[in-house]
Amino acid sequence: MGEDPERWRTFPGERLVVAVARTVTSTVRVLDVLRPVLRDDPRVSLVFAFDPTSAFNDGVHDLLRSVGARILPWQQFARIRPDLIITASENADLAAPHHTAPVLVLPHGVGFHKVVPDSRSDRDRLAGVVPDALLRSGRARLAVSHPDQAAQLAAAHPATSGQTLLVGDPCYDALLDGRALRARYRRALGVGDDRRLIMLSSTWRDGSVLGRDAGLPARLLAELPLDDYAVALITHPNITSAHGRYALHSLLDSARAAGLLLVPPTAGWQATLLAADLLIGDHGSVTFYGAALGTPLLLGAFGEDEAVAGTPMAELGRIAPRLVPGAPLRPQIERALATGQPTGDDTADRLRKLGENAFAAPGRALDLLRTAVYGLLRLPEPAGPPPPRRAPEPPVPQGRPEPVTATYLITSLSEEPDGPRVSIERTPAAVAAHASVERADAPEGPFRHLSCADDEEDRQWPESASVLIRRTPAEGTVAADRWIEDTLARYPGCLLAAAAVTGRGCRVGLADGRTVEVSATGLMDDAAVLAAAVYACLRAGRPLDGLVALSLGDRTEDAALHLTRRTHLPGATD
Repeated sequence: MGEDPERWRTFPGERLVVAVARTVTSTVRVLDVLRPVLRDDPRVSLVFAFDPTSAFNDGVHDLLRSVGARILPWQQFARIRPDLIITASENADLAAPHHTAPVLVLPHGVGFHKVVPDSRSDRDRLAGVVPDALLRSGRARLAVSHPDQAAQLAAAHPATSGQTLLVGDPCYDALLDGRALRARYRRALGVGDDRRLIMLSSTWRDGSVLGRDAGLPARLLAELPLDDYAVALITHPNITSAHGRYALHSLLDSARAAGLLLVPPTAGWQATLLAADLLIGDHGSVTFYGAALGTPLLLGAFGEDEAVAGTPMAELGRIAPRLVPGAPLRPQIERALATGQPTGDDTADRLRKLGENAFAAPGRALDLLRTAVYGLLRLPEPAGPPPPRRAPEPPVPQGRPEPVTATYLITSLSEEPDGPRVSIERTPAAVAAHASVERADAPEGPFRHLSCADDEEDRQWPESASVLIRRTPAEGTVAADRWIEDTLARYPGCLLAAAAVTGRGCRVGLADGRTVEVSATGLMDDAAVLAAAVYACLRAGRPLDGLVALSLGDRTEDAALHLTRRTHLPGATD
């Protein structure tokens, strides 16, 4: 680096490895493997060279800086003489006339299954294959995860014959190692055992999940009960590179307000996949990894014109069940979750075997890759233990969503042998317009109402809410009653105002001065849920007194309602 580098360095560095970074996707793949492969070896000097020529280079420099990588100026790369060049981008400009070093090209996806636009022409090309000139030079080595891929490449590009190296798939191995940490990953996402996690994965271009239906995240959140489901989204880095993070977030604004977990594509998708109960994907590699893990799968889109015929990915597109566009989502999700279990349908098992058969030598990828790297460097492998196999890091969603405080509630009251039961489902108000099925209120129930926190930032919701909730518990009944009086006066269209009282359940006030004290026997102490029980009894014409069973998600608890009147407290606002 710079002039006379030997004067400045601390470590001896018998060999120089240059990792060429061109796109975020390819850079992440290189970062994932180089550290364990070159671990503890001062004989190898490693620098990164940022090739700025890609249309999708946005974010690469920031990513390298974030991990503390030493970045070689691109113009200097043409002047040095590395001993090995490693990249996961087949489009990097590696044709400096004096370069004789071998070039190891790692895949940045699952195999060679996709046709993509060629940046050097107006035609399409097979993703993962370097230019013919580099193949003819004899310097290129293409890493493959299964012998079938070598045969596929030789048939499509005869110049690749003899220039492939079987190294397995380090990403698949990390996923296998992370399966035992599923509970940890779900906790990191804030998803409890009582909710199903639906993961959306979108590759790029118009045949992807988001390219076909950008409103799908919002529709899922609008139709799946909030207390039963969480929704996470992983997008291909090229989407952000092409459109910008601002535009992506703007496109997903309602969904994010409704609790969408937007996971960064550079870190977290693997752990999110392991945490998921159902994957909705397309022809991207994440979908294939999910199939190999046995994750229940629905195809939200599939680019048949991009998937290469005869590959495992094309076969996945043929046999995987598909999401029906325009049809209600909830029945499709519930059916897919059910068929992911042993019910006589062998689709899930066929998908899992298809995925497993695409990866050779599971668990050995880093060992094989280290052997390949040191062979190309003409150095003996370091003595000591093999490269460490690490499970994926827990996911950290971008801008972790705030609690959803404006919801539509569907309540129904039924008379059971052991007494009345109120069943409750909630969906976020922010995405109500995206639902495929309109739910109209009915005189005999179920009843639908809007419930909202009094300090909700989107002011359209408290202005039209039937039930308003005090976000923080009141210190006592007097403070709660003052808040109820003030709220009902400020919002004359509101039917109920509810405030939790520290240690004493919830007070739900009606406009006529009546108050219902509600308390649950267990953990169901959410003021919006307790107020919904009062709303259902009120709408059904049932007395606002006595015991009812409350059902929310997979929980059922007893709640006691006690009708009283609050003391009128004019003026004061708590």
